Amino acid sequence: MELTRRDVLASFLGAAVACRARTKAEPPPPGLLAGASHQVGHRLRDAINATPARWEEHDVAIVGSGIAGLSAAWQLARRDVRDVIVLELEPSIGGTSRSGVTHVSAHPWGAHYVPLPSAENTTLRTLLGEMGVMDGDVPAEQFLCRDPEERIFVRGRWYEGLYLYAGASYDDLRQLRAFEAEVAKWVSWRDGKGRRAFAVPMAHGSDDAEVTGLDRMSMADWLDARGLHSERLRWLIDYGCRDDYGLRLADTSAWAGLFYFASRVEAAGEESRAFVTFPEGNGRFVAHLSKNIDIRPRWLVANVSPREEGADLVVVRDHEAIGIRAKRVIFAAPRFLAPYVIQAYPKVEEFTYGSWMVANLTLRERPASEGFPLAWDNVLYDSPSLGYVVATHQTGRDHGPTVFTYYYPLVDGDPRVARERLLSLGRDEWADVALTDLQRAHPDIRKITERIDIMRWGHAMIRPTPGFIWSPARRRAHEPYRTIHFANTDISGIALFEEALDHGVRAGDEVANLLLGRPAR
Repeated sequence: MELTRRDVLASFLGAAVACRARTKAEPPPPGLLAGASHQVGHRLRDAINATPARWEEHDVAIVGSGIAGLSAAWQLARRDVRDVIVLELEPSIGGTSRSGVTHVSAHPWGAHYVPLPSAENTTLRTLLGEMGVMDGDVPAEQFLCRDPEERIFVRGRWYEGLYLYAGASYDDLRQLRAFEAEVAKWVSWRDGKGRRAFAVPMAHGSDDAEVTGLDRMSMADWLDARGLHSERLRWLIDYGCRDDYGLRLADTSAWAGLFYFASRVEAAGEESRAFVTFPEGNGRFVAHLSKNIDIRPRWLVANVSPREEGADLVVVRDHEAIGIRAKRVIFAAPRFLAPYVIQAYPKVEEFTYGSWMVANLTLRERPASEGFPLAWDNVLYDSPSLGYVVATHQTGRDHGPTVFTYYYPLVDGDPRVARERLLSLGRDEWADVALTDLQRAHPDIRKITERIDIMRWGHAMIRPTPGFIWSPARRRAHEPYRTIHFANTDISGIALFEEALDHGVRAGDEVANLLLGRPAR
């Protein structure tokens, strides 16, 4: 049975929105269904038995050009390992950090900021220094998110910040303070080795039983145990879980829920570290890390066969099979692909991935707003989406054309159901969902939208469900398999730029140490 427009809107935005919507709407503005084709990966089944027509030899082959793969290549170059090839099945590099551009502005297609690193995160500080974002300990002001940073839309009006103080009861505020006190406790906590409970990257944090025990319960259960039932507080924490993990409270590990609020706070009572952001989001890092690297887009790695002294890879491009003999391989693609690509690699059951839709709306002018003015991050309280970020915010242009990047995580408990729902809608249907959602806050959004491009991410990010973060499978995920090393955010269980960078550099160092016969100085 074919679904009506109201059926689609009810499924993705709720019955109340669907009831208010017209039965028919004007066709959405033009646009594309961009990259990340789920069909490309399915070609693996047809390519596994391909016979190479020719062979190449390289010191290192990296599978995947997301931040982890690019970071591994960056670190190998810093260690003077230059014969490196990066293989990417998509036409565009960068994974979920890739970016796009319209005639108005560059814009992100996924990840769009990085908080300033702590003093301990020397790798990220080095990278930001290379990019001119930091000079020693001092960040360049133009790259720090400018004010106003955040606002929230509730009942026809925008308010500053992400917690809805307007109309909050005494008990709402009491519970907010109680939660803040719990977070402050974990910010101050140190184990017997002096490590924080939660650090970025997480490898710098504690594995003490008091901390890891949080992973055995959901964030919803953790809140229940403390009597924290305020709707406003729960919305705020649920928003955080949807924002970073694509999960609801009941499906998020309490360790991950607290990590979101505590890991980037330097000391109890302080604000989280400031955000570094660019119009193109984390695409700026992709552009920097990919400089002077041999990257091969549209090269589908069909098979990796470890050998005693290296590995043989079979790669398919334009219906031609090519062989690559490498001394070492860094597998920087998502872990779920490993059993399909690496010969005799065991199946991975514990790693599950969330689905997202991202829409980029090119606007001829700014929409009308009631209340607090347009911010960098703009969130709708009564929406399953995360709202939108403004690509031109950092440019200082507060009037005229702009690009809104709208994020919609599919938070179904079963990730397979989420992927099916994601792929059930095409470009026009997803454009209608985004425009209908935003129309509640901006009644003129359809009139001022010149184009709307859609990205469907079927395996966007690892899901830190209860029990996964400190599971044996996750903790062993970084270990090499014969001559193959691993680098991806899913090794951490949380999909953050800092984790991808950390694992890329670690894998790069592992390989450089073996090839050069010496550790880094």
